[in-house]
Amino acid sequence: MTDMNPRLHHSLYITALASMIALIVLCIAWETVVAPLRPGGSWLVIKVIPLLIPLRGIWKRDVYTLQWSSMLILLFLAEGSVRATTEHGWSQIMAIGEVLLVCLFFVSTLLYLRPFKKAAKKLAREAISKASESVHE
Repeated sequence: MTDMNPRLHHSLYITALASMIALIVLCIAWETVVAPLRPGGSWLVIKVIPLLIPLRGIWKRDVYTLQWSSMLILLFLAEGSVRATTEHGWSQIMAIGEVLLVCLFFVSTLLYLRPFKKAAKKLAREAISKASESVHE
């Protein structure tokens, strides 16, 4: 399936999983303790719920979950980018951290999924080739 170094492939998976967990922890800490919008915590902490949904699938290395979560995570890139450029102090620092963790997750996930995508394309080409051969016979 993969022409990628197995250790590198495993490291990419660990990086994706760790960055997702770190992003969840960062968002909870940000909105409850470090720099909440309101003193005592903010309801904005519920933004971590979408991150919790794919966590089990990421843990199990489910390719489909990794694919759609790499798109979901882009919402957090948008939020982090906006807040990093409009806020100050700890909130700005947390937003920059969010952007960095999102980028780490996104890149490591895409690189982890690359061999799976190559294998799927190869299988599709072979299936199309066999189907076209049987039609021409």
